[in-house]
Amino acid sequence: MSKYAEETLNRWSKPASETEEKRISSAIKMIKEAIDNYDNLKDKNIEVFVQGSYVNNTNVKTKSDVDVCVMLKDIFYSEYPNGYNKEHYGFIEATSSFDDFKKNVINALKKKYGDENIKPGNKSIKMESTSHRVEADAVPAFQYRNYKIINSTDENSFVEGIKFYSSTQDEVINYPKKHIENGKNKNTATQRRYKRTARIFKRIRHQMIQDNIPVKKCISSFLIESLLFNVDNFQFIYDKPWNNKIKDIIKYLYDDDKSNYTEVSEKLNLFDDTRKWDIDSVDNFLKQMYNFLGYNS
Repeated sequence: MSKYAEETLNRWSKPASETEEKRISSAIKMIKEAIDNYDNLKDKNIEVFVQGSYVNNTNVKTKSDVDVCVMLKDIFYSEYPNGYNKEHYGFIEATSSFDDFKKNVINALKKKYGDENIKPGNKSIKMESTSHRVEADAVPAFQYRNYKIINSTDENSFVEGIKFYSSTQDEVINYPKKHIENGKNKNTATQRRYKRTARIFKRIRHQMIQDNIPVKKCISSFLIESLLFNVDNFQFIYDKPWNNKIKDIIKYLYDDDKSNYTEVSEKLNLFDDTRKWDIDSVDNFLKQMYNFLGYNS
């Protein structure tokens, strides 16, 4: 017998409530205001946009935090086709560093909301939640221009991503806008069931942790979205109850060759030496989930 009734899974498939949406919008607005009103930043070409599960509409009620990227576009990192460098595009070396920009973002948030409410972390700056806003993570980043991926020699033609360095100096490159676009397309192609399924998977993961199942920390929200993105559309579309669908998708992922899986952006491989997760850890989680849901009985 399945652990959860269809009614429960169907409820878990739904997005955040209207009240949560308002608190999330408040957090976004407050970060924008802090950046716009800080002297060292207000005249910069900065784009503040939402990334992660909120804007992808896969956030769940147990954890509706919001991930906001603060992207500087006056200065950017770039990757060029073989044989080309910045001189071919007329670019010059920047005089300001990423660390300088990150410090300014931290100071802007502290100035507006107080030191006690701002907690700089390894990759993001955390804003504590209140009754009016959810917990928010501000991610300072430089624009990342990938000319190589489309073999472009035109300075205005590139694939846009973001690049930043963690406090431990780990390089992070991703493509949040492409992630959003591809997620929407996948959702349309699956009759809106891709994102519903992602929410259910995330809620199940949360329940597993609550029930003291030893789920590895590397099994993140981002990883779950990406795994499901690589599932064949048919697995979402066919008309069966949620328990049948979830059971079949877990089996599909467990049995499938995942070595060529990509992130939702389709610009980076999901499994490589830079990841905190690997295929074995994913398979172990899928097995845990299968058993947790009672599908083995």
